[in-house]
Amino acid sequence: MRRSSSRSGSMSQPDLKAILDTLEAAAKRKKFRKIDFYEPYPKQMEFHNMQKRERLLIAGNQLGKTEAGAAEAAYHLTGDYPDWWTGRRWDRPTKGWAIGETSLLTRDVSQKKLFGPPGVVDMVGTGYVPKDSIIDISLARGVTDAYDGVQIRHKSGGTSVVNFKSYEQGRAKLQGDSIDWAWCDEEPPMPEYSEILTRTTATGGIVYVTFTPLKGKSDVVNRYLDERDPNRGVVTMTIYDAKHIPPEKVAAIIAGYPAHEREARSMGVPMLGSGRIFPYGEDLIMEARIQEVPLYWKKIWGIDFGIDHPFAAVLLAWDVDADVIHVLNAYRISDQLPIMHAPVMKGLGELVPVAWPQDGHQRDKSSGEALKDAYAKHGLKMLPEHSQWLDGGNSTEAGILEMQERMTTGRFKVAADLSDFFEEYRFYHRKDGQIVKVKDDILSACRVAIMSKRYARPVALGSAGKRRTNGRVPIAKDVDFDLS
Repeated sequence: MRRSSSRSGSMSQPDLKAILDTLEAAAKRKKFRKIDFYEPYPKQMEFHNMQKRERLLIAGNQLGKTEAGAAEAAYHLTGDYPDWWTGRRWDRPTKGWAIGETSLLTRDVSQKKLFGPPGVVDMVGTGYVPKDSIIDISLARGVTDAYDGVQIRHKSGGTSVVNFKSYEQGRAKLQGDSIDWAWCDEEPPMPEYSEILTRTTATGGIVYVTFTPLKGKSDVVNRYLDERDPNRGVVTMTIYDAKHIPPEKVAAIIAGYPAHEREARSMGVPMLGSGRIFPYGEDLIMEARIQEVPLYWKKIWGIDFGIDHPFAAVLLAWDVDADVIHVLNAYRISDQLPIMHAPVMKGLGELVPVAWPQDGHQRDKSSGEALKDAYAKHGLKMLPEHSQWLDGGNSTEAGILEMQERMTTGRFKVAADLSDFFEEYRFYHRKDGQIVKVKDDILSACRVAIMSKRYARPVALGSAGKRRTNGRVPIAKDVDFDLS
């Protein structure tokens, strides 16, 4: 048998060269095609895929908001969208703006994220826009190594263009152009934001914003949080949503921020002042998910119909002995019909009665069917009457007061993994004394359930066909006592 040319059994020179070439190609790809390695966290993906003209990713510091903004800009410039992308896309070259607070910050943040460290020639192309897509770079005046505009090769064969702007230039410098998209990194003043939005009118374009809300309830924050508009969307990203931050370091990071800035810098919550309805730390109401819900605890669903806003449903379990209400599940979704909501709810608690608000009496314009009947038709245990207090009223303030009292006395607990609940909890507030009815769907459903908790029943969770006793053995087959 003929021996290999290498006595030591090591690889041949051609084999070693092939491996080295492969490693070098991989290293080059990682360096100059950063966009290929962008794997968005769930909150970032939710932000990207919102079909809205105006979008805000409001987040704490160092959580990934600027990374998301830069990655999206690169997709629009190159046209090379990933398979998971269901947001706005163009199949032609685009013209966009990347905008920051000052020209210097725009260079050091947005420009760096897109193209690499300023002034380092060998690092051009190490940002989210691939090096082989860069056609030409024009330098700006006044700030060393700042770009004015960059031409990018679009996959269609044409050329996209991104220009760099700043809020400090003032509104007048933002006039006169038409663009497809704008990325505002950090919060813009309202006059500049309005002008930027105007630049997208003729093209039917989009504006997306990424910032930490350190300016409190500014005009731009109010626009997104207080003014309901179907063409506007908000996603909140907290330190718990950032997978690159180890859980064991979260507490130390939060403690390192000044006390008055902790919620803004870690949770993306603007300082709402005296207008905040639930001004309590989340730890006060948060609990680990209950793995075995006792059968004798009474359960009830509360829903908020999605007539001109998202549909929401909340599943509560009431430990009557201790008088503690536990929020087990929360579900919120837009633009879906009862036929889509019902299976989700039935899978979690098919036998659980469903409390519903007064607008369930409204009838569908085409079928004439009441909203509540549409849900009952799909197998949900809708209560006979809409949710109300014992006196026949349905005061929102009474519901909020009961929630506040329970929260402050340890009698209202929420599963820690219900991020949508806590997102609404952080932003629930008043303006001019009135509750702001924007992104309050889950809290409204929760209030509806609490108002009808006297109708809660000690039934098993899960679907009727696969009734779960949560690891507990029933007293006897086919005999479960109704403790109501």
